[in-house]
Amino acid sequence: MQHPETSLALHHARAADLRAQADAHRLAARARKPYEIRTRLGWTLVEVGLRLATPAGRQPALVS
Repeated sequence: MQHPETSLALHHARAADLRAQADAHRLAARARKPYEIRTRLGWTLVEVGLRLATPAGRQPALVS
């Protein structure tokens, strides 16, 4: 049988660990967003460039 103080100390340690993991996840998610926007913008520019460079009557194959 565990002492209540031991259980409470383990609970506090686990809660602190979960909070630290959540903070790390939030920071990583924030850091990723600008790159996703840059990637979408980059592929949009590639698509526009292909449309401008392709002769009339031919459509380039678009990758989904």
